[in-house]
Amino acid sequence: MLIALASIFPFSQTLSEAGDINAAARSVVRVAVFSSSEGQRSFLGHGSGIVVAPDKIVTNAHVVSDAQFDESVTFVIIPSEGSKTYEATLQATSPAKDLALLQLGAGARLIPASIYNGVVADGSDVFAIGYPANVDIALEQSEEDTLRPQMPVKTRGSISSGRSAKSVDSLLHTAPIAPGNSGGPLVDACGRVLGINSFGSLADGGGAEFYFAVSVRELSAFLGKQGVGLKSVSNECRSVAELTRAEAEREAAEREKIEAESRIARELRIGKEGQFRRDAEHQIITERENHIAFAALILVLCATAAGAAWQFGERGKRNQMRIALASSVTLLLSAVIIFLIRPSFDEVEARVRMAMTPDIASSSKASPIASAQNSRLRCVIQPDRSRVTVSDTADILFEWKPDGCINGRTQYAEAAGSWSRSFVPVNDSHVSLVTYTPDRKTYRIERYLPSYEAMTKAREARQRYEARRCSADPEVRDKVDNMNKAIREVLPQTPNELLTFTCSNVE
Repeated sequence: MLIALASIFPFSQTLSEAGDINAAARSVVRVAVFSSSEGQRSFLGHGSGIVVAPDKIVTNAHVVSDAQFDESVTFVIIPSEGSKTYEATLQATSPAKDLALLQLGAGARLIPASIYNGVVADGSDVFAIGYPANVDIALEQSEEDTLRPQMPVKTRGSISSGRSAKSVDSLLHTAPIAPGNSGGPLVDACGRVLGINSFGSLADGGGAEFYFAVSVRELSAFLGKQGVGLKSVSNECRSVAELTRAEAEREAAEREKIEAESRIARELRIGKEGQFRRDAEHQIITERENHIAFAALILVLCATAAGAAWQFGERGKRNQMRIALASSVTLLLSAVIIFLIRPSFDEVEARVRMAMTPDIASSSKASPIASAQNSRLRCVIQPDRSRVTVSDTADILFEWKPDGCINGRTQYAEAAGSWSRSFVPVNDSHVSLVTYTPDRKTYRIERYLPSYEAMTKAREARQRYEARRCSADPEVRDKVDNMNKAIREVLPQTPNELLTFTCSNVE
C-alpha cells in the first residue's frame, strides 16, 4: 500500500559523489511545524524542504497540512548550515500535487538548489536528502537538538523509469526515505534536483520498498503559477575525473599535433634551405663565370685598343694614338674591376637568409598565438568539455591585454602560459577559479560549492589581499598569485563545475 511520509524526522548516510551531494545539501532545510493554540507553543513535527529562491522554500503539501485547519500553526525553517533559523509563512499549496511553497521573512537569504530539466535515464544513480525522523530518534536528539542547523542525511538508490503515480507525475526510485524526508529533494550524481520526495510503498511480506518523488515538471508548473523562476540546467552529468582525463588527452593530442607540424615545418624548412643553398651556389658560380668571361672579353678589346694605339704612333697620328691608348687603359681598368667584383662564395649564406625571409614571415603570421595583442573576445561554452551543475552557460565577452588585464580592471597571474584569478563573491556561496590560455584561446571556470565553514575561510583568505587594479608591476601579479594559492588551500580537492569555453576575436 502507499503511505504519505508524514511531516515529522534522516536515515543512514551512504558514501556518494560527496562533493556534489554535500553541495546540494546546502539547499536542503528542515521544516519545523508548531502550534500556538491555547497560548502555548507546541512542536507538531517536521518535514524537509528545498530552497528554490533565496527567500522561498518548497516542501510537500502534507507537511504543512495542519495550517489548513489550525490558524495558529507556524513554520520555522532550519538550514543545514550556519547558526540562523527563519520564520516562514505558507504562500501556496497544491494538495493534489503534494506541493507547497513557504515564504521566508525579510532579510533571509539561503542558497537556491539547481534543478535538472533534462531526461532522467533509467537506472541512474539518485540520492535522497532530508531529515528522516527515525535518525533523530535513534540518536536520542531532543527537540532543541532537532531545531539546530545540522547536515541532512543522504541515501542512495536508482531510478526506475516508466512508472508514475496516476494523480501526479512522479519518479519511482529506491533511495530510502522515511517520515521526515517529506519535501526533501531527490538529486542526481551532480547534485541537481530531479524531484521532491513525497511517499513510499510499504513492503508487505518482506518485499522491496520503493519511493516516489514529485517530478520537476510538476514542480515547475506549480512554481510558475506563483511567479517563481527555477534555476535549471539540462547538461549531461559527467564526472570531474572523466573530464579531467579527457582534457589531459586533448592537450596531449594538441601538443603532439603541434610538435608533428613543427617537425614537418622544420624538415620542409631544412629542405627549402638546402635547395636555396644549392641555387645560391649555382647562381654564384654562373655569375663568377660571367664576370670572368666579360673581363676576358674586355681584355681582348683592351689589347685591340693598345695595338691600335701603337699603329697610330707609328704613323704619327698622335691624337688618335692618345684616344686609343686612353681607351685601352680604361678597358684594362674595367676588366680588373669586373674581375674583382665577381661574387664570392661567402655570399651563399646571405642569399639563403634572404630567400628564407618570406617563408619565416608567413609562418609567423600563421601562428595561432595571439597573446602579444590586445583582444576583444567572445567565448562559447563547449558542452562536451564541461560539467554543468548550477551555472548559466551564456557566451562570455571580455577584453584581454597581454599583461593579464581583463576588461581594464581585473589583474590575472601568469603560470606556464595561462593566466588565472580566483573570485570569492560576498553574497553568493561559491568560489570560482578562472583561467585564460591565450595561445589556445581557451577560457575555463572551475567552480566550487563549499561548505559554510570553507566559504567563510575562503572569504577570509580573499580579504587578506588587496589586488583590485590592473598593473604590469610584478609585485601586483605575485599578490594575485598568492591570493589564488591561499584561497585554493581552503577549498575541496575537486571542483563541482568545470566550464570550458573556446574564444574568438570580435570587432
